[in-house]
Amino acid sequence: SDIENFPFTEKDDIASRNEDFLCVPKQEVRDIVTTSGTLGHSVACYLTEKDLKRLGVNEAGSYRLAGCTKDDTFQLLTTIDKRFMAGLAYFLGSNELGARMIRSGPGALQLQWESIARFEPTVLIAVPSFIPKLIDYARNNGIDPNKSSVKKIICIGEAIRDADLEPNFLAKRITEQWNVQLFSTYASTEMATAFTECEAGKGAHLQPELMFLEVLDEDGNQVKNGESGEVVVTPLGVEGTPVLRFRTGDICHYYDEPCSCGRTTPRLGPVVGRKQQMVKLKGTSLYPNAIIDELNAMKEVVNFVVELHTDDLGLDEVVIKALLKGENAQTSVLERLGGKLRVKPRLILSTNDDINSLKFNENERKPKILIDRR
Repeated sequence: SDIENFPFTEKDDIASRNEDFLCVPKQEVRDIVTTSGTLGHSVACYLTEKDLKRLGVNEAGSYRLAGCTKDDTFQLLTTIDKRFMAGLAYFLGSNELGARMIRSGPGALQLQWESIARFEPTVLIAVPSFIPKLIDYARNNGIDPNKSSVKKIICIGEAIRDADLEPNFLAKRITEQWNVQLFSTYASTEMATAFTECEAGKGAHLQPELMFLEVLDEDGNQVKNGESGEVVVTPLGVEGTPVLRFRTGDICHYYDEPCSCGRTTPRLGPVVGRKQQMVKLKGTSLYPNAIIDELNAMKEVVNFVVELHTDDLGLDEVVIKALLKGENAQTSVLERLGGKLRVKPRLILSTNDDINSLKFNENERKPKILIDRR
């Protein structure tokens, strides 16, 4: 493809010259969204009327991948404001599909269950780590989730698969208590397009009419089936803020063998890590996601955040601030991390309030489990 002859677009290129990426007169802009700023300053993307239509077509495609039809009712458990593209996209997508949507927003456990009981949604769209809270609320209030109308949950912003595409601890925790089908997704504001799993649950499918995909190794070569590399995307048909060969910084496994669902489109596994977030601990290179996955799987860990620091010698340091329960929990957690990761991070015992004050910021759209202070 000729696209591969173009230079890359870096996140820093857009951040440093954001207005230069606006490719239409301002009078044609209908909506302005920004990135969450996970890796620095947030970047603005400008959407025209056609871009909004495209966004709806994209998410209608996502719904179809997950086996949804116009007969479904969706409940959106994410924000649609705060300049957030995903919430808007899922709303536009249900409209494009000809289905109904309940915009219940984030949090508000009582409202969520009241909406489920009253409007009988068949599909939830949510950050997966919120679902255990939803289940706990139901259990404590005499509600049986399995008797509800909900059959599927489209999960955004967090992984529900491990690197082998098997359900991770969070996914198992949900499905052991609630008989629902979970669907993994992958997207970013700059790409204005989503990858979504089909019912086979073996990687999120590309929508090739909306995006050109490359997954590249360290030398810039396309990786082979089952290998991991950096996701590089060229969204097609974008008017307001188009990007060519945008380097996401996300490392994912790539699959191009036909899926058992019959589709032949390439698929992506969960984000293994972000290039900028890789740390070197005592000679071992690792992505913080590996630490987060381990902590999520430990019964002793009630709540936590992971911080990345630079020590006095200029070396990477990983600090876990955690609330633990049970006897010898601290020793047990450190030993298990050491055994799995071959290095032991620093563990600081903390309170729920202190951890949540780091995790939740009213200006942020999603909780921050990883805080990079380097």
